[in-house]
Amino acid sequence: MGVAPHRLLGFAFANADLLLEIASDGQIAFAIGASEALSGSQETALVGRAWRDFIDPRDRAMVQALLDGLTEGKRAGPLVVSLASNGRGERAAAMSTFRLPANDGAISCTFSRAQPSQSHGLHDRSGLEAVTAALFETSKATGLELELALVEMGGLPALRKAIGPEAVSALEQRLAGVLRAQSHGGGAAADLGGDRYALVRHTGETGEVLAKRLLQLLAIDPVHGVEANAKTLALKGDVSPSQLIRAIRYSLDSFIKDGMKAEGPDTLNEAVSRSVRRTLVDVGALGQAVADRSFRLVYQPVVDLKKNGGLHHHEVLVRFGDNASPFPMIRMAEELDLIEPLDLAVVERTLAKLVEDPSLHLAANISGRSIVSSSFVEAVRTMLADNPKAEGRLLFELTESAAIEDLALADRHLQALRAEGILICLDDFGAGAASLAYLQQLSLDIVKIDGRYIRELQHGGRESTFIRHLVSMCGELGVKTLAEMVETPQAEEAVRRAGVDYAQGWLYGAPNDVPMGPLSATVTNAVRPGRRVGAVDSWG
Repeated sequence: MGVAPHRLLGFAFANADLLLEIASDGQIAFAIGASEALSGSQETALVGRAWRDFIDPRDRAMVQALLDGLTEGKRAGPLVVSLASNGRGERAAAMSTFRLPANDGAISCTFSRAQPSQSHGLHDRSGLEAVTAALFETSKATGLELELALVEMGGLPALRKAIGPEAVSALEQRLAGVLRAQSHGGGAAADLGGDRYALVRHTGETGEVLAKRLLQLLAIDPVHGVEANAKTLALKGDVSPSQLIRAIRYSLDSFIKDGMKAEGPDTLNEAVSRSVRRTLVDVGALGQAVADRSFRLVYQPVVDLKKNGGLHHHEVLVRFGDNASPFPMIRMAEELDLIEPLDLAVVERTLAKLVEDPSLHLAANISGRSIVSSSFVEAVRTMLADNPKAEGRLLFELTESAAIEDLALADRHLQALRAEGILICLDDFGAGAASLAYLQQLSLDIVKIDGRYIRELQHGGRESTFIRHLVSMCGELGVKTLAEMVETPQAEEAVRRAGVDYAQGWLYGAPNDVPMGPLSATVTNAVRPGRRVGAVDSWG
């Protein structure tokens, strides 16, 4: 059977390694090109298969959104997608789609070899900052025109509460796929919490058009009252990489705090200027808050999955003013060398709480910048000596918000702290590139698995394999594991099956001004009634 000329024209125009045509029933109707080299299967083996079987499960929601949003005569993509491995190792391709005239409505898809994406979901805000900085540098060299789009999905939190856990999980997967499909390369979208999202995309259409498309692709019943709004900031201007990060942080911070009510900057240069003015104000406020100890501590329970869900300890979280995320202030403290006095102030308050209540075990977050400071370690040892009643009940969570440059020095300090009876937990394992090096070179007691893996764990796939291997490796090293963002019974069951030791999340209780007592009654939070948590266990 001959190949139709329009197919060859489309293939040549795309300059791709493989051309597929997807019929209206979702089956691959035609394939030509270097299929075996790209996917491990010959073209003839692809015809008649569902396109979903050709794509890695982690990227199917994104590809579905790409296909659903395609209009006749328009190209869409490219998006970097992983292909179904079938045991042959990870293979990825840049995928573009378009509808050619006179082709019976079939969707033409081209695939060109590409490096696998590092992420198959939504970034957190710090991940988006890193991606944006890299894309900005690329755009200056290639002339690519990009913009930051801020998206508010009004009514989404209420919808999550109104539907069951399985429906919420399906909604989150679809939403992530839709946002990724609108972002550059499929890897530049982020979840900012609640109803707010951000993505980096090509310029060319208004925020109103983007918002309308998102709602159409999500296909949420209008009865739920979910509304989308979006605004954009062009990523162009005569700014340095550090100024770009300032501008992006300013824009994200303002949007997270005030949503669409925030009057955002019109240009990147204006965002830089605003961020400088705000920093001068915030530095003074942060320094005063540390000096006056005018911050709050809240406490979130961590349970022991190996001991019937008994309370193991509480994580201590710092809050400045209202209940907004403290992340911007803490990051600023790291950048301006204010993090060590802040960490010491938090440790001081945490020790006071331990002395006040002998039943408590508490975990305080410590920056990587503080842990390499000899003065910090000596100050902690002095505070422990002054508060002997707190001995054996303190844990430090080592955060990756600031990278540790001297791991050998950090490990010596950690060993000194462990000798004082402090347990050490590595926070957000898997979120940063240095995680494996930290696990290999630092003396640790617990590893906290980044919540992005936990969200996907219950769906199976590679996340479950990754966590099982991590749990096994940590077990061989004598290190316990802790899963964060456990928000549903299904997620709890998944982490139990994976062999994780401890769990934390809104299933057990939200951060609270008062720690749960050792024989605490039920905690109520915004997700569902919290589980009853039993008596506190020893560190064990």
